[in-house]
Amino acid sequence: MTPQPSPQFIDDVKVALEHLYDFAFLQKLDLAQRLDQAQLANNRQSSQTLGHFLRRELIEAIEALSPELGAAAHTPDMRQYHLLQLHYVEGLTVQEVGQRLGLSTRQTHRSLRKAEESVATILWARVQSAAAAVPQADLSAAQLSSVQAEFAQLETTLQPTDLGQLLQDAQKAVAPLAQTRGVTFHRQEPWPRLVVSVDTAVSRQLLVSVLSRLIQATQQQTITINGASDEEMAQLTLSFPTTQPLALNFEDDEVIAPLAARLGWSIVASVGEGGGRYQLQLQIPLHGPIVLVVDDNQGLVELLERYLTGHNCRVLAANSGQEGLAVLTRTTPDAIILDAMMPDVSGWDLLQTIRTRVETAETPVIICSVFNDPELAYALGASHFISKPVSRDQILTALRQLNVV
Repeated sequence: MTPQPSPQFIDDVKVALEHLYDFAFLQKLDLAQRLDQAQLANNRQSSQTLGHFLRRELIEAIEALSPELGAAAHTPDMRQYHLLQLHYVEGLTVQEVGQRLGLSTRQTHRSLRKAEESVATILWARVQSAAAAVPQADLSAAQLSSVQAEFAQLETTLQPTDLGQLLQDAQKAVAPLAQTRGVTFHRQEPWPRLVVSVDTAVSRQLLVSVLSRLIQATQQQTITINGASDEEMAQLTLSFPTTQPLALNFEDDEVIAPLAARLGWSIVASVGEGGGRYQLQLQIPLHGPIVLVVDDNQGLVELLERYLTGHNCRVLAANSGQEGLAVLTRTTPDAIILDAMMPDVSGWDLLQTIRTRVETAETPVIICSVFNDPELAYALGASHFISKPVSRDQILTALRQLNVV
């Protein structure tokens, strides 16, 4: 039997939905704490602050209500999903939502309340499931201060970063430890220019942790560091002589493994023939596909950004057609998600400009609009058309069909 949430829990969910993009407000809610404790009890990891984490949980619950593709538009499930998307995700008023869906204001309020209860039921089930598995008293201070809980306070912000500078900062951090064990570093000269798109704080901590483990595994040795890159990856290779097997297992390390997974780095260790030299290679993606989202609805931009950042995409956001044009003068994205109706430069005008520019003439463009006019979109050069409200599956399916992700 599906667990039923308490009236207070439903009200808490409604309050959170009403502040879906106010991370500072969400951060302070008891609901965020309860869901975070449920996550820890189920040994799941989060890489976000409580505010971002709660918004993610709310949006995932909304997405869980999305009917299968092809479901009739008038079904209760489809109506609930559209109500939540239009009102909370896209920010339309109750009256505007009612007009869009052909409902009276009274019907819209009543149906929206049912939709809120459905979201609350999904989240309530997660809380109750965790409570059954681990009593509340067992959520000890040790768990709440664990590596996973620490990661939950970090935010990931990708930016172009000089890998050589990151490595220099990491070497400086471990210098006292290296001195006590008689370990020195020798960097390749000249050092190649390696610029990668990473979260600086997380990457620095990963490098510090790796260097610390290597220093503690040896003494009175020189660790040689080499850098290289190809079109897709940067490589850092760290090596030193060894006469005995080393008890280093980076794949199961409780700090290094989750940090590497979060950044998309791979770590490969090997020992030369005869065990004469230990070598550790860090393979670092230069960048994932770049997707430009152009929409004057800030809430929808953030939603699409959330959909895509979990799929190895670097998302650039523009809140107007003019801003989108400015971005295109600085970079050429791998795909563009474009709203049709914007106040300054419309999506239709921007699409035609995109197609006349040599740099973007072949760039896949997905038109995402409340105006269900795919024929016009395709006539103007769109690669794909999605009618709002959009779902995560629709966006990802379109990008996969266009060979972007």
